[in-house]
Amino acid sequence: MTILHDFDLTRHTTFHVPARAQWFAEYDNVDELIEILSDKRFSGMPRLHIGGGSNLLFTKPFEGLVLHSSMKKVKMEKLSDTRILVHAESGLNWDTFVRHTIAEGLYGLENLAYIPGETGASAVQNIGAYGVEAKDHIYTVDTLDTLTGDMRTFQADECAYAYRDSMFKHTNGRYIVTGVSYLLSRNPAFTLDYGPLKELASDPDLTAMKVYEKVVDIRRSKLPEPDELGSAGSFFKNPVVTAGKYAALKQTYPDMPHYDAPDGVKIPAGWLIEHAGLKGFRIGGAEVYPRQCLVIVNTGNATATDITSLYSHVQHTVRSKYGIDLHPEANII
Repeated sequence: MTILHDFDLTRHTTFHVPARAQWFAEYDNVDELIEILSDKRFSGMPRLHIGGGSNLLFTKPFEGLVLHSSMKKVKMEKLSDTRILVHAESGLNWDTFVRHTIAEGLYGLENLAYIPGETGASAVQNIGAYGVEAKDHIYTVDTLDTLTGDMRTFQADECAYAYRDSMFKHTNGRYIVTGVSYLLSRNPAFTLDYGPLKELASDPDLTAMKVYEKVVDIRRSKLPEPDELGSAGSFFKNPVVTAGKYAALKQTYPDMPHYDAPDGVKIPAGWLIEHAGLKGFRIGGAEVYPRQCLVIVNTGNATATDITSLYSHVQHTVRSKYGIDLHPEANII
């Protein structure tokens, strides 16, 4: 267990924007977490649980307690010859977990390769890429109920999963995710409907590792490496509009790409931003990333104000041009 006062959070976020916390606590097991939460020093204090910090932007010092998990164990449970339950503790690096499942001969998570962050956050954020979302394979989510002090396990259908959303994002931090169980398969089954992944469909010897490597190549070609350029990955959610709204836009913008979504039509936010003339647009040290306009990067000296000003400008410009509201995927603290 580690408890530190007046802590520099900068290295715990991928934006690399200076940030501090009044208190920072890191725990190695659930008992330590319970001990920290019962510490009288933190009584009544605002709390924020973070993972890898890949979707966080702190706009001012956090006057409260920031928590972080160092729990990283993985265990497997055989439900049948083909159905395997894999449980990962919350502090495990997500990509490490994905590679572990592939090494074990399991299918399901290969499209979610190379997404920054930790496994606990995958269940909170409902991460997704290339036609697959975490919710497609989550079986249960283990949590600590900070209101009662009890452990509670949620079935996937109790988590109110939606696009980059879950019940956990709307309970004011009541539930701290301590582990996630994913139901995976030993039977090959691939989702190859998105972009460059389609070319893999003709491979008669396709494996999960081949899909993983392809996704990593795609992400590296489009997204900045966090150690080179600070960012929060995809800053904006891809908007979903009604079929009627999309049909009207298509009349004016015939090249506008789209994907069918359960509740309408999904339009790539990066396309909207680029075709609104914002590719490479800067405010201070913050820039719309030229290789993928869905991303806002810290070119080296960006302040939180630079980034918030830039994303507000992007929202206003896209709204004015297309009548579409963009919402940040990143959490603004």
